[in-house]
Amino acid sequence: MNQDRNKLLSKIAYLYYIENLNQSQIAAKLGIYRTSISRMLTEARNAGIVKIEIENFDTNMFKLENYVKEKYSLESLEIIPNEFDDNPTILSERISQVAAGVLRNLIDDNMKIGFSWGKSLSNLVDLIHSKSVRNVHFYPLAGGPSHIHAKYHVNTLIYEMSRKFHGECTFMNATIVQENKLLADGILQSRYFENLKNSWKDLDIAVVGIGDFSNKGKHQWLDMLTEDDFKELTKVKTVGEICCRFFDSKGKEVYENLQERTIAISLEDLKNIPQSLAVAYGDTKVSSILSVLRANLVNHLITDKNTILKVLEEDGDLTFREILGE
Repeated sequence: MNQDRNKLLSKIAYLYYIENLNQSQIAAKLGIYRTSISRMLTEARNAGIVKIEIENFDTNMFKLENYVKEKYSLESLEIIPNEFDDNPTILSERISQVAAGVLRNLIDDNMKIGFSWGKSLSNLVDLIHSKSVRNVHFYPLAGGPSHIHAKYHVNTLIYEMSRKFHGECTFMNATIVQENKLLADGILQSRYFENLKNSWKDLDIAVVGIGDFSNKGKHQWLDMLTEDDFKELTKVKTVGEICCRFFDSKGKEVYENLQERTIAISLEDLKNIPQSLAVAYGDTKVSSILSVLRANLVNHLITDKNTILKVLEEDGDLTFREILGE
């Protein structure tokens, strides 16, 4: 590049980035067509005359988000950085706070929104700010567990959401897993439940957690499953669940007997909801998150950096090392 060209590009960059002139003002000042200014600013960046740095944040994280989002056909992905001094409580709060922001942006007038239950979603509901919208309705996506802190129950979550967004909610009065198919059919075919079941096919947004199957002793659904259930789920190589709908490594629902006894939205219906948001993180959930991504069961994911890197690694994809400059 000759010296005169270099000087001109530098001057245009200075006027634009330092003096904050717009492209029309620069064109008038220098006697250059406005359409040329945009091309010359791009040329200045490509030539290394202009170097844009964003302070206080690792921009490789944005590259990682874009890569994972495109790889798994997600509409949005939020990756929370892991700090050296992170403790589980702080990380959980940061993830829930970001998830609350994503959900709040999605909610609009006349929407129907479904919720699962659990601690992560309870934290989200606690942290979400109210928004002025009209005619929104919140629905449970699954029955509740037999024993759970009331704060984490789906009816509590949808009540709080309806209060914050000045909407309505429909409660569910059934445990998520029934003892047998006859009991489940009685609930599913009841008049009160028919409207709720139909609403699952007409939702605009679903908000769920992703559970794992690696440490069943920690799960709320533990006392609702029999030893035979656990044996069968292990036999068919279960890796995780959403709304107690257990799935394999490909995200396919498994164990028909349990499916028939479960009071919850099906994975197929979940997949058909226009906006589905999942909050999930942690080493034990890597396999289940990967399965959900492979099956495209959700299109918005909020997780942390360590978790998503392990998801990629389990998927045999080490491209992240190049993205992160490792």
